[in-house]
Amino acid sequence: MLEVVEARRDDGQVDDYSGTKIADPYHWLEDPDSEETKAFVDAQNSISRPFLDTCPAKNQLNKRLTELWDYPKYGCPYKRGNHYYYSYNTGLQNQSVVYVQDTLESEPRVFLDPNLLSDDGTVSLNGRAFSENGQYFAYGLSKSGSDWITIKFKEAPSGKDLPDNLEKVKFSSMAWTHDHKGLLYNKYLDENIKAQGTETASNQNQKLFYHRLGTDQSEDVLLAEFLDHPKWMIGAEVSDCGRYIILCPQEGCDPVNRLFYVDLQTLPEGINGLLPYVKVVDNFDAEYEYITNEGTLFTFKTNLKAPRYKLIQIDLSKPEMENWKTLVEEHESSVLEWTACVNNNKLVMCYLEDVKNKLYVHNLSDGQRVAEFPLEVGTISGYSGRKEQTEVFFQFVSFLTPGIIYRCDMATSTYSPTVFRKTELKNFDFDQYETKQIFYSSKDGTKIPMFIIMKKGIALDGNNPCLLYGYGGFNISISPHFSVSRLVFMQHLGGVFAVANIRGGGEYGETWHKGGMMGNKQNCFDDFQAAAQYLIDNKYTSSKKVIINGGSNGGLLVGACMNQRPDLFGCGIAQVGVMDMLKFHKFTIGHAWTTDYGCSDKQDQFQWLIKYSPLHNIKVPDGDVQYPAVLLLTGDHDDRVVPSHSLKFIAQLHHTMKDCKKQTNPLMIRVDTKAGHGMGKPTAKIVSISIKLCWLVTKLCNFSSICNPTIWKC
Repeated sequence: MLEVVEARRDDGQVDDYSGTKIADPYHWLEDPDSEETKAFVDAQNSISRPFLDTCPAKNQLNKRLTELWDYPKYGCPYKRGNHYYYSYNTGLQNQSVVYVQDTLESEPRVFLDPNLLSDDGTVSLNGRAFSENGQYFAYGLSKSGSDWITIKFKEAPSGKDLPDNLEKVKFSSMAWTHDHKGLLYNKYLDENIKAQGTETASNQNQKLFYHRLGTDQSEDVLLAEFLDHPKWMIGAEVSDCGRYIILCPQEGCDPVNRLFYVDLQTLPEGINGLLPYVKVVDNFDAEYEYITNEGTLFTFKTNLKAPRYKLIQIDLSKPEMENWKTLVEEHESSVLEWTACVNNNKLVMCYLEDVKNKLYVHNLSDGQRVAEFPLEVGTISGYSGRKEQTEVFFQFVSFLTPGIIYRCDMATSTYSPTVFRKTELKNFDFDQYETKQIFYSSKDGTKIPMFIIMKKGIALDGNNPCLLYGYGGFNISISPHFSVSRLVFMQHLGGVFAVANIRGGGEYGETWHKGGMMGNKQNCFDDFQAAAQYLIDNKYTSSKKVIINGGSNGGLLVGACMNQRPDLFGCGIAQVGVMDMLKFHKFTIGHAWTTDYGCSDKQDQFQWLIKYSPLHNIKVPDGDVQYPAVLLLTGDHDDRVVPSHSLKFIAQLHHTMKDCKKQTNPLMIRVDTKAGHGMGKPTAKIVSISIKLCWLVTKLCNFSSICNPTIWKC
């Protein structure tokens, strides 16, 4: 019997969208701090918690997930001043610890341990920046997963705490002036915002400030604000030479920005007020990302007339566009993801080719490619190296590689990286598994890449549970990554894991992105549904055993696809999903997403959104088909995709299905406490959620032998 919580409906709440009336009976759930909302959350958790916590194989799942998760996790070393720093987690620590070394061979010392800042690991490191001489360290702390951070300071390498404290900081730059005296950062001034992580008010009028070390925040200098453009966010950094501040205002999440600069040498009295910035680009036609400069000659990564990105050079002494020069042309078959300057005159350039990273070395002087680093199929997940340094580190991961850190001496002519650290997992044989990439046809014939990871020799008889993951938005590429919970799913539950690289992402540059945004958003859903159909047609699985999963924009993907094709999936797991496409722009940073989705305040864009908005398209499936089993996951401190998206969706889903006798699949939500959008989540919470997801998958796929001890043998 379907168990539901019937929420109070306010049928008198009707919103007008350019003459179209749309009811919003659960608008009261938009206040996360109201007693009525809290009671609704408690009632929902009282259903989902017993279901998810009473797994008959909970002990086995917990033991195996904990065992596999207990492996060392290293970040790339990076040199600041005369010392090396790196992050390290022994395995099950809630947060990684920052260590310092005098040399790469010397004994490491703890520099910053976030685990000491809270009893439950819910305070996490979010953003960091060393002063140019390596003497001072600024770092952001987030509580309970909120996007709000507090910036604090230390001396380095001693780790001694400094008294400076910067509040109301969010989506911030962190850049030191090269005199080591102060930091550029962003904050919001709205006095009504307490910056605790449960606020839903729109984040607007971000400002850029300069903080002088050793002073109170109230004395900070306002450097830039754009009162006529309240949605602008002000990216700022200091040039490699220290002479210039580069400002890159951005209005939304689209990869476009304006380009301004300030020559600090023109400020005889130093930084003491609004910056007299010079406008180089004063439109939102393209993206300009600073790479390095030689005097007034600046190198930028851009998508200007280059959807796969290229490098250009702009001389600030003659900044007119007719004087711009291309340094490295756009590549015809791969996307330029990032570029870094090292050893003064070399560029390390990372490309994405058919969703696999390639790493090259180019000359800064003429753009000529001089070397390629050998890589297997996977992703560069970390990099360190600076213009004045002669060595680089980069980290490689894949679906079946937890991490290899390489070091390369860039002062030689051979560019031969050597293994610096390699992560090993205990008691898991990666040789028994394989990754393959296929290309399938979407509804309109577009070829879509998909990775399929599974145990070698698995029977393709349609009986395997299959976890299908997707995202498809905001120019974000989903490249190969490592996941312990998915190893357990494949090893012990006989599962197949698949990642569909649908349109809307950045896998093939801006053309691919635009193919799944704004009025083309339905392409994302068509691509994802075609991925499931391919897996079913080729006997990897069957429709009742397809579990679709995604988070944030990927949660929108799951919600829309369940509404459109409930017959195609057995289960949908949507994490912190965007479910209300008519009102998302009214909360926190949602206004920035209108560049990808559109906005319901505009009549033509409302027509796109109302057709697929998950909240507004729930209906009882036709015939004998029931709605897939549902698990929505959100956090009470998610101040990016606010919890009301998931709360309103589950309320409407329960209302629609409450009298549907054929509906026996569970429809649940789990609201986690002291948790946000996902960043900085402590290991204990990650393992706990992984156990619940594995249990849900096994239950919904009728995995009756979950208690059989033989499946837990390694």
